[in-house]
Amino acid sequence: MIKNITKYPFSVQRSERRRQKDHSSFVIWFTGLSGSGKSTIANATEKKLIESNINTYILDGDNVRHGLNNDLAFSPEERVENIRRIGEVCNLFVDAGIVVLASFISPYRENREDVKKVVGSDNFVEVYINTSLEECEKRDSKGLYEKARKGEINNFTGISAPYENPISPDIEIKTEELSLDDAVTKIVTAIASKLRLE
Repeated sequence: MIKNITKYPFSVQRSERRRQKDHSSFVIWFTGLSGSGKSTIANATEKKLIESNINTYILDGDNVRHGLNNDLAFSPEERVENIRRIGEVCNLFVDAGIVVLASFISPYRENREDVKKVVGSDNFVEVYINTSLEECEKRDSKGLYEKARKGEINNFTGISAPYENPISPDIEIKTEELSLDDAVTKIVTAIASKLRLE
């Protein structure tokens, strides 16, 4: 089947879409444990970027599982497929000239590297939301850690499934040390040069 598929050579290219929007496009990939603050920080970062007329879109782990990935559970294989699909969606957004903020636990380093390869290393900013397991369990607004500790949830990252910390993230946010505003400022400052068109 694949051998009979050919990409159509559309005349409008990524560079033109970026020029139209007057900024570059790339992925800001938020990774960290459940309850670490990924969605909260991504949401606040998007608000800040929108104020500067940056075209953005957020892809969030829970939200995506209500639609595109509602056929996937949380086995290691399904986690890999979940992130593979998101990587391809991110690539479409980058091609469209949009800054996409992707908030996913994405526990495996190899998967995050795979996304980086799909979108291109120049178009991938890894943001490690570094929050201790103890702090995540304290926050546990959804009661998920408690259920995982009781064995009511299988394959729960940090409890019964692994989380592989980024080795050299582009940005590290230690939420137990930084306020939300300071975290957003750190991210926006770090990506400022990437937003400029070459």
